[in-house]
Amino acid sequence: MISASAPAQVTRTETSLNVSVELGALSFARNDVRVPGDSGTKFDMLEITGKGAEPFARFNVDWQINRRHGVRLVMAPLEVSGTGDLLTATVFAGETFGVGEVDGTYQFSTYQFTYHYTFEPRGDWRWRIGFTALVRDADIALSQGAVTANDDDVGFAPLLHVGAEYQLSDRWQFLLDFDGLAGGPGRAFDVALKANYDIDDNWRIGAGYRLLEGGVDSKAVYNFAWINHAVLEVGYRFTR
Repeated sequence: MISASAPAQVTRTETSLNVSVELGALSFARNDVRVPGDSGTKFDMLEITGKGAEPFARFNVDWQINRRHGVRLVMAPLEVSGTGDLLTATVFAGETFGVGEVDGTYQFSTYQFTYHYTFEPRGDWRWRIGFTALVRDADIALSQGAVTANDDDVGFAPLLHVGAEYQLSDRWQFLLDFDGLAGGPGRAFDVALKANYDIDDNWRIGAGYRLLEGGVDSKAVYNFAWINHAVLEVGYRFTR
């Protein structure tokens, strides 16, 4: 006798602690720099560091406190470096670099703390909204022979958070995650589209795409970047 049965449905609870890591490759579509923003020379950082692909890792801890309220902590280190050519004499961070080969490093690591509120499910959809406090640890550096200069910055940005989950089946979900805000001298957008699969009540895997885009145009610094991420995710859910 041959018999078949559907896989057991994954049990979900209202309270959970979710830990996950995103691994993959990132590539730059844009990275324009001018320091100072009002008197430096604008140059393309991609001519120095390249577009990628570069490996990356992103760490997430999400605590669903109860049915409605939750918080999330994200640590996303990012640093690339390389050697390329400046096409013109470049004034950067108080130093002048000549035409030719130059070493460069671009760092834009972020740390995010999010509060989110989950609405009552509507069919297969579940939506949440909240706000994110983003702390950036940024540094742009150039070196050419004995001439070196860098512009570092640790700053804060408040962002709007929106999340959506569509339940495709008992084990498959489609996820949208958005943190962003635009206004004043700059903008920041961190957006992900992913498909997740629940292996069991605790483990899950997923894959998708993440976009990081934004920058600032001020007297101190001009920098706008567009970074694409190909994402693989592994997560573990602690429940009670």
